[in-house]
Amino acid sequence: MLNGDQNLTPLFDAVRKYVDDKVIPFHVPGHKQGRGIEELREYIGEKALQMDANGMDELDYLTSPTGVILESEKLMSNAFGAENAYFLVNGTTSGVQAMIIGACNPGDRIIIPRNAHKSTIGAIVLSGAIPVYIRPEINKSLGIAMGITVDSLKETIKKYPHAKAVFVVNPTYYGAAPDMKSIVRVAHRHNMAVLSDEAHGAHMCFHDDFPLTGMEVGADMSCVSLHKTSGSLTQSSALLVRSNIVSDEKVRQVLNLTYTTSASYLLMCSLDIARKQLATKGSEMLEQNLVLVREARDEINKIDRLYAFGKELVGTPGCYDLDETKLGINVRGIGYTGYQMEAKLRKEYNIQIELSDLYNILAITSIGDTEESLHLLVSALKDAASKSGAVGLGNKVFIPESLEMIVSPRDAFYSPKKTVAIDDAEGEVAGEMVMAYPPGIPVICMGERISKDIIAYIKLLKEQGCELQGTVDPYVNNIKVLGM
Repeated sequence: MLNGDQNLTPLFDAVRKYVDDKVIPFHVPGHKQGRGIEELREYIGEKALQMDANGMDELDYLTSPTGVILESEKLMSNAFGAENAYFLVNGTTSGVQAMIIGACNPGDRIIIPRNAHKSTIGAIVLSGAIPVYIRPEINKSLGIAMGITVDSLKETIKKYPHAKAVFVVNPTYYGAAPDMKSIVRVAHRHNMAVLSDEAHGAHMCFHDDFPLTGMEVGADMSCVSLHKTSGSLTQSSALLVRSNIVSDEKVRQVLNLTYTTSASYLLMCSLDIARKQLATKGSEMLEQNLVLVREARDEINKIDRLYAFGKELVGTPGCYDLDETKLGINVRGIGYTGYQMEAKLRKEYNIQIELSDLYNILAITSIGDTEESLHLLVSALKDAASKSGAVGLGNKVFIPESLEMIVSPRDAFYSPKKTVAIDDAEGEVAGEMVMAYPPGIPVICMGERISKDIIAYIKLLKEQGCELQGTVDPYVNNIKVLGM
C-alpha cells in the first residue's frame, strides 16, 4: 500500500523553482549554471547545467536532510514498502557498503554468495567483517551462476551459527531470483540480518509478474539501482531499511561517513521523478515491457540454434523465480562465444548489449524499450545466425568452484604484496581482485588461494576478449600476491 501522494516530487519542484527564480550563484559548482563550460552547455543544453546546484536551505542537504530531500526520501520509502529510504549518488556500491558496515562489526562473520558484485568485497574490506562464502548453483547447460538455495544457506548456518548477516543477490544479472521469503525466515530464526542486493530489481515490486523483493518479504535492508531498470540517471540508487536487527541510526552514521558533501541534484531529481513514475504508472509501463520482451524471446527461440532462456528455468537449482526483462541468449549453437557475439552486434548492427560471457549475451530491457528497438535486436540476431556456418561450441562449462580463503579480504588488502606473472601465481594468495566486468563478479578475491584452474580460467577469458578489471596491471599479465 502506497502512502503519501506519490504524484509529488518535492525535491524536483524545489530545484525547478531555484532555476526559474534565476538565482545569481556565488556558490559552487564553478561552471555557474553552464556559463563556465560553453562546449558542454551547447551540447547538453542550458537547463541541465542550471539544475546542477549545491546544498542550500531551500534545496536541503543530503548528509542531514530536514526539508525537500527528506520529503522525497519518505515518498521513496513509502513506494517501496520500507521504513526509511536514502538517496544514493554513488550507485548501489555505496548502499552495499552501508548495509554491510551497518550490520557487521570488525571480526563479525557475514554469509555471502560467491557471485556477489565486487562492491561486496570492497565493503568487507571497509567493515573488517569476515566473509563466509556460499557457492551459488551453476546451470551447466548455460554455463552461468544462479542464486543460492535455502538448503545451502541452512548448511552454512549450521557451520557458522554466530554469523551476523546473510547477504543475498536478488535477482542475479541474468534474472534468477532465490526464494527470498524462505531465506529471510531462516536467517531471522538465527537472529541474522538479511541484506539484499537488488541492483537489478528496482522495478520488481511494481508489477505482480516479478520475483518478490526484500522489502516485500521482511529483509532488513536492500539496495535498488533505479538507474539500471527504472529510469533515473546513471549512478543514482536508493538504500531501503526496515529492521529490528540493524540500527537505523548506525546506518545513518555509516552513510555520513561515505556520502559526498556535494551530492548531484541532477541525480537526486532523477530519483524523485523515477520514483513518482514507478509508483503512479509503473504497473502499466512494466506490463508493456513484459509484453515486448516476451514477444522478442519467442521470436529469438524460432531462430535455429539460438536459445533465449526464460521462465522454464524456474524450479531448476538456484532459480526460484525469474525476472523476464533480463533477455539472456545462449549463442554457442551458432559457433560464437558471447564475447564474439557482443562485438559483432556492436560493429555490424550498431547494437550494444549489457554483457557477454563464454556462451551467452544479455540484453537488459526496461520501461524505456520500444517495439522497434527489440525488433532491431531480433532482426540482427536472425541475420547473424543465418550467416554463421560455424559448428556449435561444445558445452564445456569452465567455472572454477573450489576457492580457498586463506586470510580475510581486509587483512589481504593491508598486507605487504609483491608482483608475479599470472603464469607463476599458482599457490599464491591473491592481493588484489580479478573480475570480469560487467558483471563485476570476482574471479579471484583478495585473500584467496590462486589455483591452477583459476589461472587457466583467467587466461581463457583473456583469450576470448573479456574485459578484466581489478588488477594494477590493466592487461592482467601480472597479479599482486601476498609477500615481500
